[in-house]
Amino acid sequence: MQASVSATNERVSATASDLRSGKYLVFDLNGEECCIQVLKVREIIGVQDITAVPQTPVFVKGVINLRGKVIPVVDLRLKFGLPQEEYNQRTCIIVVQVERESRAMMMGIVVDSVAEVLNISAGDIEDSPNFGQGVATPYLLGMAKIKGRVKLLLDIDEVMSSQELHGLDLLKKQEPQA
Repeated sequence: MQASVSATNERVSATASDLRSGKYLVFDLNGEECCIQVLKVREIIGVQDITAVPQTPVFVKGVINLRGKVIPVVDLRLKFGLPQEEYNQRTCIIVVQVERESRAMMMGIVVDSVAEVLNISAGDIEDSPNFGQGVATPYLLGMAKIKGRVKLLLDIDEVMSSQELHGLDLLKKQEPQA
């Protein structure tokens, strides 16, 4: 019976890895390499003027006007509780499409720099380790082992909570004043 349960768990884990394999955009965040699925990326732009919106969480930098569309912008460093850094020439905004509860919205995420696009196979992906009780990491799809380094695979749909996304959706509807 124990061997059967173990074999079933391995098949489930292998199936999950297969679903997670594919092309990923690799970016730097506080010296760590993080990845998001290329299919979620709409474009990569340099940092531009961001219109601050009062009474938003510290990680919400504000909104930008991207070809006539208002896009909320989140600093991923601040969202993950990392120290704030001055933006430089390598800092960029990755415009992603986030889907939650059958709703889709465009959102910009500020990252330190973009590195490359990698094709990550199922054999290179492991499940996220258990960090203990009270530590939830639903935003991690898993860990990729590439060339002796570990890359964090982010589920961009899970990085923001439903409540935060609702707040960003409302923020998006407030056109910045020119």
